[in-house]
Amino acid sequence: MAKQQFKAESKRLLEMMINSIYTQKEIFLRELVSNASDAIDKIYYKALTDDKLVFDKDNYYIKVVADKANRTLTIRDTGIGMTKEDLENNLGVIAKSGSLAFKKDNESKDGHDIIGQFGVGFYSAFMVADVVTVTSKALDGDGAYKWESTGADGYTIEPAELDTVGSEVVLKIKDNTEDDSYDEYLEEYRLKAIIKKYSDFIRYPIKMDVVGKRPKEGSDNEFEDYQEEQTVNSLIPIWKKNKSELTAEDYAQFYSEKRYGFDKPIKHIHLSADGAVRYNAILYIPGSIPFDFYSKEFEKGLELYSNGVLIMDKCADLLPDFFSFVKGMVDSEDLSLNISRELLQHDRQLKLIAKNIQSKIKGQLLSLLKDERDKYDEFYKSFGRQLKFGIYNDYGTHKDVLQDLLMFYSSTEKKQVTLEEYVLRMPEDQKYIYYATGATNERIEKLPQTELVSDKGYEILYFTDDIDEFAIKMLTSYKEKEFKSVSSGDLGIEADEKDKETESEEKDNKDLFESMAGLLSGKVKNVRASKRLRSHPVCLSTEGEVTIEMEKILNAMPNNPNVKAEKVLEINVNHAVFQSLKDAFEKDQEKLNLYTMLLYNQALLIEGLPIEDPVEFTNDICKVMV
Repeated sequence: MAKQQFKAESKRLLEMMINSIYTQKEIFLRELVSNASDAIDKIYYKALTDDKLVFDKDNYYIKVVADKANRTLTIRDTGIGMTKEDLENNLGVIAKSGSLAFKKDNESKDGHDIIGQFGVGFYSAFMVADVVTVTSKALDGDGAYKWESTGADGYTIEPAELDTVGSEVVLKIKDNTEDDSYDEYLEEYRLKAIIKKYSDFIRYPIKMDVVGKRPKEGSDNEFEDYQEEQTVNSLIPIWKKNKSELTAEDYAQFYSEKRYGFDKPIKHIHLSADGAVRYNAILYIPGSIPFDFYSKEFEKGLELYSNGVLIMDKCADLLPDFFSFVKGMVDSEDLSLNISRELLQHDRQLKLIAKNIQSKIKGQLLSLLKDERDKYDEFYKSFGRQLKFGIYNDYGTHKDVLQDLLMFYSSTEKKQVTLEEYVLRMPEDQKYIYYATGATNERIEKLPQTELVSDKGYEILYFTDDIDEFAIKMLTSYKEKEFKSVSSGDLGIEADEKDKETESEEKDNKDLFESMAGLLSGKVKNVRASKRLRSHPVCLSTEGEVTIEMEKILNAMPNNPNVKAEKVLEINVNHAVFQSLKDAFEKDQEKLNLYTMLLYNQALLIEGLPIEDPVEFTNDICKVMV
């Protein structure tokens, strides 16, 4: 029979599609299996209105057969089949989809949705095959016909023989090249893996003849190969089942089967939405942090299915960055897919699903926090840093979503507490939410700057993560209570008698403080009497937005911006050291210089800052000892 040519625009589209539309060659099997499923769906639809046609699901399946000897891969289905005209119209004109036309004609009927809507997926077969042959016998048709093509140069259609209604697609697999091994598409294990990955939840059985081993009859030591037909897909996805049918073990098994992680998830969320957008989802809050979570290699995102067919391994648009630790999947019938069914168009449905998922994740975390605090503590140890970063990122855009999920170690409770718990305990006279920064809780507890706040009976939050203070700067306040570092110049605490004595001492010793400030010019902004110190002789406080902890973090970055906090050296005028300073100021300027540098370096050490000249510091200590 004479070869017929594709239309000019179809020929160009075929060439482009074979070479560029699909990013992975293995996609061809997903497309052919989806088409086979569509063909069975069409019989189901027809049975809804045709009383003569009985749809018995047990009679409908898809069969995948690999023949290594002849290098062929066959995909058979027991679907509705195609007439000669169907073959001409659906396979001879690329991007004309019989499924799409069928869907439009049956939009008012209840039943399964049709997957194929673009009419190009079939041609992905040419990525792996030199020749594609389709033999099909239509329901109520006049016999079978064979469509065959070697690609863009055209196709033939001729009468054929087929025992049953349905279609058989035979691919003549290409020979291997230096760059590609096509043998893999004839291997049982590889075909099963592709089907499990993309088509595991196709609603009809996908069968294969699988080779196994068994003991030879009459022998305990010898084995023989045997072949049996197996259904290799799972058919009904877990997310389509009623929640009442499922147990915690079912969800845990699904987590393991999908290889979302080797840990045990803390919690799962099963969603079934049927409103403005229809979708099902199963989400997991992991029990432990992935090894690459804070690396460039980590990819966030949920598996995305359309009618049970995997579209994307990682759909990043479904999760905000601050919930990037969530694992799971989403399946929807309402998504707008692009021509290759690999990428998602950024449409309203996707944004609605993402918004709903964000809300559900937050709700689940709040529920954990309220009802299962131990589990939330476990979660927070792994992913609390990510929540804080979410507040800092995008200039605090998401702070309203995340602020109630934050926890910090409390100076009074000796455990992690929420901001809400802190505010509820605040005395009436307390103006601010106080915090202190440091490498560890133990080091923060010893900071001289905490003395005044602690003496007032105020709770202090300990910030030990490098992101903590940056996040709080974006948060600025919680329930109208501003945050205040214990190292801030003004702590907002009412002056008492001790403070008045301190102010008097500062006035009386103005020249002393000015002399010390002059010696430390360029190192500190000022030297003054401290209102916050009780037992310690010296500390550093800051003025302005940049704190000492922020200075350390910023300057540890690769580009080293050399950011400096505006430091103030505070002296405890009630400490014996202060009397030594006054005596030196009056009698021995060299000794005053020595004491000033010693106190300044002590203050640096307390803050975990480097001493500019360690040798000079040790020599100064020796001078005091002699």
